[in-house]
Amino acid sequence: MECGSGELEELRRSVRRLAEDKILPLASEIDASGEFPWGVKEELARSGLMAIPFPSQYGGVDADNDSAMCVAVEEIARVCASSSLVIQVQHLAAQPILLAGTESQKNRYCPNLANGQWLGAFALTEPGAGSDVGAISTLAKPGPEGYEISGRKCFISNGSVADVVIVFAKTDPQAGARGLSAFIVEKSFPGFGVGRIEKKMGVRGSPAAEIVLEGCRVPRANLLGEEGGGFALAMRTLDRTRPVIAAQAVGIAQGALDVARRYACERRQFGRAITEFQGIQFMLAEMAAELEAARALTYYAARLADEGSPRLSYFAAAAKLIASDTAMRVTTDAVQIAGGYGYMTDLPLERMMRDAKITQIYEGTNQILRLVIARELLQEGRPS
Repeated sequence: MECGSGELEELRRSVRRLAEDKILPLASEIDASGEFPWGVKEELARSGLMAIPFPSQYGGVDADNDSAMCVAVEEIARVCASSSLVIQVQHLAAQPILLAGTESQKNRYCPNLANGQWLGAFALTEPGAGSDVGAISTLAKPGPEGYEISGRKCFISNGSVADVVIVFAKTDPQAGARGLSAFIVEKSFPGFGVGRIEKKMGVRGSPAAEIVLEGCRVPRANLLGEEGGGFALAMRTLDRTRPVIAAQAVGIAQGALDVARRYACERRQFGRAITEFQGIQFMLAEMAAELEAARALTYYAARLADEGSPRLSYFAAAAKLIASDTAMRVTTDAVQIAGGYGYMTDLPLERMMRDAKITQIYEGTNQILRLVIARELLQEGRPS
């Protein structure tokens, strides 16, 4: 379970205690209700975990922020993937501001995001633009005092509860991806609205919402970076957040392995515990070995993020690819080990299996990640 420094291991122990004491008892209810876990959010804010993505000058912490975020998300996802998204989405929304924001923008938004008073969201995806970011149709038209943004975003995690949304829109509709710009949009801005809330297979406690922008008036001061810099900013953001999704996948897989192992030790068939059968032993061994490999790659990518390494894009994509595929295999095998009981809601395994699937999809599908890895691998100066 080693992931780095003594401070990170102390963080791991602290978050594990909070997750087991405060979140685990609520996990099934959060999944069943499909409601955002406001009580969990308050616990995470009180504990300081919402502040992890931010430097200390903006109300955050002095730490290896990316590695610390992976530790916190892994330990929370181990008991409740929906709850891990409370801080994961906060991290996702914070990155564009931290990467491209002016000092004024950081001072306005980061402290309230760090203390949990505000929630953030990241609005890139549209009904006709998922992996193909260049197909974004949301338009930002310049006006005398700023921009008017019109369009629809979909599947936006925590979009219905967010106070601040990072919106990507075209300022030059003829330039494809190079015409994309990023804006900090507050929910109180005229023309901002929330549409459909999706019904999901997993991570049901994290609402996936449609964001509706109808001539939404955004001050010029809320442009992030320069016009036309949105695509590069989105890609830089995802490079830093993909290791966190990998950590979420590792946490889900670890939780499933823990439950499957306990069940197998207690379940008796043919007069003995099923752990005495080699077939079960081999399944558990493969699950554990694959999980440790995914964890090692995840924390290596997180360390590269902390260091600002030029190799980050390659390893962030690799970590999310391997960890999410591992989570899907481990949770599926965990359900199989528990048999009929694994398929029922009395055990959390079916929930973990449903939750694992999204890690192969959001923040870059695993098919897109293979393209990212291949591109980095084949160019001169490939990662080694």
